[in-house]
Amino acid sequence: MTLKDFFKKDRFAALAGVELLEVKQGYAKACMLVTPEHLNGGGVCQGGALFTLADLACAAAFNSHLILTLGTSANITFMANVSEGYVFAEARELVDHPKMPYAEIRVTDETGRLLAVFTSSGYRKKGAVIPADRPL
Repeated sequence: MTLKDFFKKDRFAALAGVELLEVKQGYAKACMLVTPEHLNGGGVCQGGALFTLADLACAAAFNSHLILTLGTSANITFMANVSEGYVFAEARELVDHPKMPYAEIRVTDETGRLLAVFTSSGYRKKGAVIPADRPL
């Protein structure tokens, strides 16, 4: 099992159409195609969908160390909206603390336009190792 396989078990992100593209130490990239089902009453992608995209990328970056890491807090700031096309989330672990990592995730559209910035801290569970044959 790879780390990408591990995150396929995230049913909510899968139902939202989030796909994990890349994972390496302290980094992950995910994408999602914005469909009519993602749109809110104003005709733009619902904030919760972008949050889910960013959250999965963050989880993959945190867990790239193969120690189960769960989110403890998250904040998202929306800068622009999108109604169609692919959106991407790039997560970079800024603090690789043994217990409390911290990451920034930038959400962009296909042109690279910044849609949102998501920040999160996590908690690494002692002894909770993620099994992976080829971790990244």
